[in-house]
Order: sequence, then C-alpha cells, then structure tokens
Amino acid sequence: MTSNAIKLGIVGVGKIVRDQHLPAIAKDGNYQLIAAASRHGKVDGIANYPNIEAMLAAEPGLEAVSLCMPPQFRYDAARTALEAKKHVFLEKPPGATVSEVEHLKALAEKNGVSLFASWHSRYAPAVEAARAFLASARLTSAAINWKEDVRRWHPNQEWI
Repeated sequence: MTSNAIKLGIVGVGKIVRDQHLPAIAKDGNYQLIAAASRHGKVDGIANYPNIEAMLAAEPGLEAVSLCMPPQFRYDAARTALEAKKHVFLEKPPGATVSEVEHLKALAEKNGVSLFASWHSRYAPAVEAARAFLASARLTSAAINWKEDVRRWHPNQEWI
C-alpha cells in the first residue's frame, strides 16, 4: 500500500464484493479499505457499520465510497456520499433513470468530487473495436440479446 492510498469504504457487502471487489482492492496499493456499511454482510479487519450515514459520520478520513448494493438503493446512497464530498464509484446500472444519473453528476461537480460508473467488461478488447466501428457508422437502431443466468452471479438475491 502506498503512503497516499485512497481511504475507501464499501457500501453493500455481498457476493460480488467478496468475489471481486475485496480481492481487487487487496492487490492494489493505491487503495486502503477502512470501512464497510451493510445491512447483512461484514468485512473482517475493518470497521463495519449498519448504513452509509453511520459510516460517513464515524469515518471523517474516508475519501471515497464504492456502492455495491442493489440498484434501487444506489441513488440515495450516492447522493448521501456526494453531499458529504466523497468520491463515488457506482456499480452498474448507475441509476434507475437518466435524470437520476444527471442529478448525481451535477452534485459531484458542485462538490468537486468524482462520480465513476463501471461495468466489468468496460475495458474488454471488443469494447474498443465496437467504439472504433461506431465512430464512423450511423446507428439507426440497436438490439441487444443478453444471454446470462444472473442467478449464477447473484445466488439467493431477492432484488433480481
């Protein structure tokens, strides 16, 4: 870990956090996970809180939060973190509506913090090839066929 590692909190401790986020954070010396907030899950070795409000109140040194909860709770948590002037990482989808995301973007700009939304395949090689193709193409319609059993990635998750 570097001496200027970003002090990070995670909100929502479930399967994806355990399988993906925690190992990635542990490997990257640019981040120091100092707190977690979750109704059900806990992370060993750090402070754990029942919700984002309690975490933000108790952890003034927290610089950024990663919101890893079901989509229907993300907007309120993002707004709370941005109003507290914390950088925010959003899982997909970043919001239920475009207007929600636009409001969060404006709130981040107003408070001088970053708002970052990601998708696990954002940097996959096919994405750049598609971007290059679309740069010189005129898209008139699109159809997406997504074939995945989301229950494999989210077992026993009632929010799906």
